Amino acid sequence: MTRLVSFLGLALLQTSATFAQTPMSADEFEQFVTGRTLTYGTAAGAYGIEEYGSSRQVRWSFLDEECIEGIWYPQDGAICFAYVGRFDEQCWHFFLEGGQLSAITIDAPDAQPHYVIEDSDGPMQCFGPRIGV
Repeated sequence: MTRLVSFLGLALLQTSATFAQTPMSADEFEQFVTGRTLTYGTAAGAYGIEEYGSSRQVRWSFLDEECIEGIWYPQDGAICFAYVGRFDEQCWHFFLEGGQLSAITIDAPDAQPHYVIEDSDGPMQCFGPRIGV
C-alpha cells in the first residue's frame, strides 16, 4: 500500500499553528512508524526514505539506494536517530495532524519542515555502499 501526499497540501500545512502543538511522544511515534517505509520531503521535493523495523531499528537512504542501518530513541522530548558509521545524532520533533506526519529538526527549528510524502508497508531497495574504483 502506497499513499502519496500532494505538495499543495503540504504547503497548506506549513503554518505556525501546525507546529504550535505538542510533539509526538516516543510511544506515539513508535506506534505510528513501526512496520512502515516513509519517504520524507519538503515543498522542494523528496529528501530521503526510512524503513522502521521492530525494536526501534531503522534503515535510511538519501534516495540513492545506499542504505545505512541505525536506531531511533527518545531524548529530552525529541526523537533521535543514530546510524552506524556516523557520530552525529539527528534529533527531531515529530507532529501528527490529520494523519499527516511532519518533522522539524531540533538543531534548526526555523528550517523548512519535512513531511511524509509517501507511505509504504514494503521494504526499501538497498544496494549497499559503492565499493571499488
